[in-house]
Amino acid sequence: MGQQLAIGVLAAALVATSASAQVQGINLTGQYKCVAACAGGGDAFITQNGWQLNVTSDAGVPSRAWVEYPGRIWVEQAYQGAVYSADGITIQFDRGTIWQKIPEPPPPPPPRRRR
Repeated sequence: MGQQLAIGVLAAALVATSASAQVQGINLTGQYKCVAACAGGGDAFITQNGWQLNVTSDAGVPSRAWVEYPGRIWVEQAYQGAVYSADGITIQFDRGTIWQKIPEPPPPPPPRRRR
């Protein structure tokens, strides 16, 4: 019972801190690595357009999804919701799956000028 309460408090904190992040334009677009309760061995992908999302799970299953409210998304094909962190780096699904965003590599340096 105590563990369930702690998980509920953590989820509520993620949602509360995410509310202001969404208003500031959090972008969930990117490539994610599954780190817990994974369905497949691949990477997951999200493309965001406003509050609408296209999601491909780590098992390769595509789905439509959307931001239900700041800090929470709903994935139609998986028929489950998830909370995302205020920085958009971590997504935790209702059934325990956790994705972490893979950072984009830095841009290449500008070409060197010959003298």
